[in-house]
Amino acid sequence: MASSRIVIGLSGASGAQYGIRLLERLRDRGDVETHLVVSKAAEKTLHQEMGLLLGDVKPLATHWHPIEAVGATIASGSFLTDGMVVAPCSINTLSAITYGVASNLLVRAADVTLKERRRLILMVRESPLHLGHLRTMTAAAEMGAIIAPPMPDFYNRPQTVDEVVEQGVGRLLDLLNLSLDSTKRWQGV
Repeated sequence: MASSRIVIGLSGASGAQYGIRLLERLRDRGDVETHLVVSKAAEKTLHQEMGLLLGDVKPLATHWHPIEAVGATIASGSFLTDGMVVAPCSINTLSAITYGVASNLLVRAADVTLKERRRLILMVRESPLHLGHLRTMTAAAEMGAIIAPPMPDFYNRPQTVDEVVEQGVGRLLDLLNLSLDSTKRWQGV
């Protein structure tokens, strides 16, 4: 029986590796039920960045929901979850979540997460940021979302992109209270 239930959204921003690694780590734990929803743009990014098709990604989650399925379980506040992560989170998805444009299941599930006062973590992927982006992130944070861009921590001296991704996912899991023993911690100087 799962001890946690987490919704994972993948949007079309660059950084598909983060979402995939997060799904792999949650699957490897064996005690987390995951509900996956993937935007159409994310499907393109998965293929472009990783050579993956949606069919390759679905088995990483306990449950997969089509982006158009606005009547799915995760679209209702009565369906209990421990939170949601959007990794990566495009500015388009951030904006839709922040301003309540719940036109697909990913945004609706995030909207439900916020209205139910559950943990919503947005791994926003964009640079540089203009004032509109910053204001949108501020508004999302004021509503309760956690803005967690994938910032590499170089104190661990990563040697590969894989190590950078792994550490970023470790920080996401920390925010979900599902920490990994393998996440490298600051030891002080």
